[in-house]
Amino acid sequence: MAEDRAKPKKQKPVTREDRLKAALKANMGRRKAQARARSADSKGLAADNQDKG
Repeated sequence: MAEDRAKPKKQKPVTREDRLKAALKANMGRRKAQARARSADSKGLAADNQDKG
């Protein structure tokens, strides 16, 4: 009965290069999101200043 169960296949270990690539991709995603947020904030502030002036 125990033999009927499918054994989980061993995954190959993640290489250093793959880990670095994934970390870089995540970091770039965060940086782009921050840049978009800053851009949207600065555009919003500029529009607010024009309305008041």
